[in-house]
Amino acid sequence: MRALLVALALVLSACSAAPDGPTTITFWDNNGGPGRTPIYQELIKRFEAANPDIKVEYVGIPSSSVQQKYDTAIAGGSTPDVGGVTTSYLAHLVGQDALEPLDERVESGPLKGKLLPGLLETVRQTAMDGKLYAAPASGNLDVIWYRSDLFTEQKIAVPDTWDQLVDAAAKLTRPADNKYGFTIRGGAGSVFQLLAEAYSYSGVDKFYDGGKSTVADPRNAELVSKIAGIYKKSTPEADVNNSYTQMVAQFTGGTVAMMHHNLGSTADVMKALGAQKVSAMPLPKGPSGKRTVVPNPTDGFAVFKGGRNQDASWKFVEFLTSAESNGYWNEKVGQIPANTDVRGAEWIQKNPAVKMALGVLEDPATVLVPAPVYLPEYSSITKTDTEPLYQKVLLGQMSAQEFLDQLAGKLTTAQQEWEKRK
Repeated sequence: MRALLVALALVLSACSAAPDGPTTITFWDNNGGPGRTPIYQELIKRFEAANPDIKVEYVGIPSSSVQQKYDTAIAGGSTPDVGGVTTSYLAHLVGQDALEPLDERVESGPLKGKLLPGLLETVRQTAMDGKLYAAPASGNLDVIWYRSDLFTEQKIAVPDTWDQLVDAAAKLTRPADNKYGFTIRGGAGSVFQLLAEAYSYSGVDKFYDGGKSTVADPRNAELVSKIAGIYKKSTPEADVNNSYTQMVAQFTGGTVAMMHHNLGSTADVMKALGAQKVSAMPLPKGPSGKRTVVPNPTDGFAVFKGGRNQDASWKFVEFLTSAESNGYWNEKVGQIPANTDVRGAEWIQKNPAVKMALGVLEDPATVLVPAPVYLPEYSSITKTDTEPLYQKVLLGQMSAQEFLDQLAGKLTTAQQEWEKRK
């Protein structure tokens, strides 16, 4: 009996002395797929090599279903430790009290002063309390992709203003040859792009003034009228139904010479046309001469309150947003790195589109006009409610001012209701 007790004591001693296994955290990639999953797999491999006491379980989720997945996980108390998020639904997660604020962690560690102020601001503006609920990792910018080879051949100057763009589009149009100067996104996703165009033209520097939407400003309506005015003249007639897919197909297929999208289409346009034929420029300015930018949703990483080990989770987020990791990821996807130490990287110097976009965001004269993506109704207002109305504008069935008045009214009501809840 005594021998058995001694043996048991030795076993228990050995168990207590044995080192604990690695801490395991779960990471949800909010845009999983063949393009980006391998990038994270490589970064996780590097992180685990540098931190053998932490193991990362990767879960790739398609961007189309990730918000629903997060909602289900929050409701069921089974959230990941770390999740990729964008500001388009960040406020929704914050509203459910699902995320940890990261302000103190950023300010007390190596990321202090290393993240682009513009991207930090777009993240903070999504939360009612102005706190940082995600570490920004990647930014995007609306650009005009243009056929630089055609501009050179026809000796057309690259437009700096919207009036110059309209003139260039007319000069590049030859309907008999199925060649057009510009393509309009008239279908799915049209209104977000249209608002970026309107504010870049008008110079209006805030989305709300005293709780009232500025969308219906006559200067915004002037731009919408200009775009509608070139429909079917300098653009294909099919543009009224264009989604992203059709728009890019027209541009990469050689039908159109200019296309408004963002850096997210870099891979598509470069693969199809090559750097010798295509370039990117910022959205043109309007009569005010000011550079006003409606920023795209910012990508970043959040630490969930329901996570099992928040210190290990933050260590992983800190690694992903470090200069080396952040540079690696953004180089692969062709977007704007959030870490300012990446600014001088060789790959940025070789990527004119990203270099140009960084210059715009870092220019102190650039005014950011964030869209109110924090509003729960924003998506339905700008898509379901408004995209069909924009098509009526293109078809001459509704005026630009009437269209914007209706949109502004709904956005004003949604903002006022949000303020009451706040």
